[in-house]
Amino acid sequence: MLLQTAFNTLIPHELRSYLFHLIRKWFFKPHPNGLLTLVFDDNSSGGYARNEIYDAAEAYLATKISNKADCLRVTKTPGNKNLILSFEDNEKIYDEFKGVDLSWRFHRNTGSDPNKPTPEKRCFHLTLPKQDKDLILGSYIPFIIETVKRMRNNERVLKIHTIDRYSGGKWTNVNLKHPATFDTLAMEPSLKEAVIADMERFRCRKDFYKRVGRAWKRGYLLYGPPGTGKSSLIASMANYMKFDIYDLQLSSISDDSELRRVLLATANRSILVIEDIDCGGDLPDRKTAQVCNNPKFCFRFHSVSPQETTFDAVFLVQTSNANHNAYTRKPKITLSGLLNFIDGLWSSCGDERIIVFTTNHKDRLDSALLRPGRMDMHIHMSYCTSQGLKVLVQNYLGRDGGTHKLYGEIERLIEDAQVTPAQVAEKLMTSDDADVALDELLNFLMVKGGEATETTKTDSEIDEECD
Repeated sequence: MLLQTAFNTLIPHELRSYLFHLIRKWFFKPHPNGLLTLVFDDNSSGGYARNEIYDAAEAYLATKISNKADCLRVTKTPGNKNLILSFEDNEKIYDEFKGVDLSWRFHRNTGSDPNKPTPEKRCFHLTLPKQDKDLILGSYIPFIIETVKRMRNNERVLKIHTIDRYSGGKWTNVNLKHPATFDTLAMEPSLKEAVIADMERFRCRKDFYKRVGRAWKRGYLLYGPPGTGKSSLIASMANYMKFDIYDLQLSSISDDSELRRVLLATANRSILVIEDIDCGGDLPDRKTAQVCNNPKFCFRFHSVSPQETTFDAVFLVQTSNANHNAYTRKPKITLSGLLNFIDGLWSSCGDERIIVFTTNHKDRLDSALLRPGRMDMHIHMSYCTSQGLKVLVQNYLGRDGGTHKLYGEIERLIEDAQVTPAQVAEKLMTSDDADVALDELLNFLMVKGGEATETTKTDSEIDEECD
């Protein structure tokens, strides 16, 4: 027992596995029942979703890479201190589980025809004795999944994902290092507390959602003028919940089928973001059909009935009629396809997911998007208030603004000036000197206040003329 403990302590796991493999190879006969190879593709369900076993195996085997590896792929993302080691094609790794000798091999297929690029297909081959199939499927694979889950919880690095058209429309990601938190967010404290409380309630209600027969998801609609902090709120939500972000650009999706595929490929415990849902194409108003400025792509709204309006995203393909420079239209994605994932049958394909839509103009949204059960919480991101000003001054100047001689006048002006937190932050960044920065902000607010007064006066004069 003492020798076994010393052996396990002094000899690394990778070396032990390799030695056991050589001993079995040299001194034991081949398995009488032969070997079985299990194949784990990177995608499952016909390409609709990621294969959880493949992802877990990739992370698990990265910890098993030995010094005897012949070829490894080395990458490093900006902001990441550590090198990332991954496998090259046909690289082999040995493992051992409860006395069973196992062999993993990585395969990558990029297609044989360079003139017809196809999405890269990757898989792991696991070779094992046939008689140990039940042990491996029943114990070893769950062991890998649980091990990787613990690794990710201990070393949680948030990612932001986007669709890469050059890799076959798959999600690609980089580390999310957005510094926004609820402490630094310039929004009303009561609204901030309401959002946090809602997310906490959502986080711990898995059994509740199952009991009432609803998908474990939550929808938020963020609306307000540009620069009011909608993107910062999304980053704060991700940092608070420790959820990855999937940033979906509808213009990168070809049709409803691809929309389902990419949405199903999103992971649990994530935030799906569709920004500027009211202007996914080149149209400022999507409730009526418009002429598209982009000759290749736009969104088009059309009425199906007096009660309902839907949209299509369309490709505009130039015809051979040079005289009229005409374009033909091909249907792309539909509103019903998107709504089906939000609260239709497809919405149950995943757990603990947050869906966020943002818009600058809530009044332009189709009523179908605003129906109860789709966007559970509507969050108005307003112009900067005195409470938001207090947070911004603390963030950018590192002090309580209430103690400065100019703060009272700034606080009085900001309520009526209708300026966004982004505009206030821009002025506060002009100098590290609080006197200079606050003076710059005060002058800006005085100008904005004058513009607002002039606008109000003009509107009053027009009303008098109409009378």
